[in-house]
Amino acid sequence: MRSRTLMIQGTSSDAGKSTLVAGLCRVLHRRGVAVAPFKPQNMALNSAVSADGGEIGRAQALQAQAAGIEASSDMNPVLLKPHSDCGAQVIVQGRVLGNMDALAYQQYKRIARAAVLESHARLSARYRALIVEGAGSPAEINLREHDIANMGFAEAVDCPVLLIADIGRGGVFAQLVGTLALLSDSERARVRGFVINRFRGERRLLESGLQWLQQHTGKPVLGVLPYLHGLHLDAEDAIDREQPAKPQALLRVVLPALPHISNHNDFDALRQHPQLRLRFVGPGEEPPAADLVILPGSKAVRSDLAWLRAQGWEDYLNTHLRYGGRLLGICGGLQMLGRVIADPLGLEGSAGTSEGFGWLDLHTTLAADKQLRNVQGELRLEGGVPVTGYEIHAGVSRGPALARPAIRLGEREDGAISADGRVLGTYLHGLFDHPQACAALLRWAGLARPQALDRGALREAALARLADCLEAELDLRAIFALLELPA
Repeated sequence: MRSRTLMIQGTSSDAGKSTLVAGLCRVLHRRGVAVAPFKPQNMALNSAVSADGGEIGRAQALQAQAAGIEASSDMNPVLLKPHSDCGAQVIVQGRVLGNMDALAYQQYKRIARAAVLESHARLSARYRALIVEGAGSPAEINLREHDIANMGFAEAVDCPVLLIADIGRGGVFAQLVGTLALLSDSERARVRGFVINRFRGERRLLESGLQWLQQHTGKPVLGVLPYLHGLHLDAEDAIDREQPAKPQALLRVVLPALPHISNHNDFDALRQHPQLRLRFVGPGEEPPAADLVILPGSKAVRSDLAWLRAQGWEDYLNTHLRYGGRLLGICGGLQMLGRVIADPLGLEGSAGTSEGFGWLDLHTTLAADKQLRNVQGELRLEGGVPVTGYEIHAGVSRGPALARPAIRLGEREDGAISADGRVLGTYLHGLFDHPQACAALLRWAGLARPQALDRGALREAALARLADCLEAELDLRAIFALLELPA
């Protein structure tokens, strides 16, 4: 078996690369092709635990699901998790290497390239086809030296490239032609076609532009993908703060949009739930009245805790609890609920200690060894309900509050519930994805009869809808030819 590689690059971030890779993986999986996703370098705070116990981008875990396979660390060999404007935690083949600033990482990329090519070679030996996702734009000429994320990778493995652009941003033809203009001759030749994403309107009005584009560049448009309203797939990083109208909403849920928020995919099930009104509150915005407030995960917990205090959240949360509201903290949010957060090694910025909100009697110390686990157990509400999820954290929490655990995970316990039952904290990500756990948490928050919502089933339905769209709108014959597959 000889694997073939096809790379999807975009004219910008959020052009649709992750979604197109996921859709192509599902299309190929439907046809019985052994296919795997791959992203050489990812910068994201939404991550997942792979089947081999490593940490990868959340988008690659979704793409693996679309391909019908378990996610592995090789699918995203370099993951960067920013903790400041100029610094990030560097994760290589699923394991933390350490923190680097931007200049240090630029030099390290020559070493990271070896890990990228090693992971690609291992996947190539196992799968008939690899669908690769680029990062940002290949036209970032200031980052061209030692590039491992876009054309530098494509040149190293000698693979064809499709270029996707988001027409919703405006100037789609300038995006595509301008990107090509900034590529070298060999890179430009590697681009074998275009895909235009998120089209809305009358298709006939686009045709003259498509014809001009092909004549001007000599490259075909292999598909125009419509805007798929209500398509809910795991976002790679950015928070979508737009919410559909929900006339039946009965429960108000509020979350702070922390500067370093991580794994906000935890709340996709709540975003889709017809009985909830979910709102992310950004800087300078006044938090509204809520039934449930959630403190989400964070890549820089002490910094985000200081931000919350500066934004007035401590007084808001005190009032919220005084009037009977419920407060849930997940991962970094759990740590904020305690009395002390200590980072003696400077793992998330400058070393030091911060005072937490103090609603749970526990203290947390950040340790060098990151905990990475996919888990299942029992949520300690309503006598116990099943829960599944995953842990990604460097914090070790101890204290009397843990005598009232929130979750039992086999022989160990996790998190805490306050004595009055109004505050709950856990390290477990993804707990709303389990229908029974989600329903129990919503009843705890005050929703008397929550509708059942299965996030896993909704994710599968979204992947099927996406694949149906690609089969209808893409020139799959041309794309399969690039992979040396029969149409």
